Amino acid sequence: MTTITVQVPRALERRLRPFRERLPELLERGLREIMAEESGAFHDENTIIETLTSNPTPEQVLALRPSPQLQARVSDLLARSKRGEISSQEEAELERYLTLEHLVRLAKGHAAQQMSDLP
Repeated sequence: MTTITVQVPRALERRLRPFRERLPELLERGLREIMAEESGAFHDENTIIETLTSNPTPEQVLALRPSPQLQARVSDLLARSKRGEISSQEEAELERYLTLEHLVRLAKGHAAQQMSDLP
């Protein structure tokens, strides 16, 4: 393990104090979130959720696609999960993605049915 010294504002230090023993975990989670934001994964999730909750047309639902970055992240998490090399936080992330994928599949099935019912 390596020691890192970081200067933080006093208010942040007070908020961090109860988590002193969990600082490595806190940093890992924060880093993972920032990396996901930069890769577009969170952007994809938010875009998909916003689309599904905006009363979209069937065409808009059928056009939903994850970015290559999100596809790569999910593939990586799935592969590592199968090998038993995934943390509990990553397992939760994977479950969130799989739940979102399931909702999109349901919405696409519904949209396809609506399209086939049109005259």
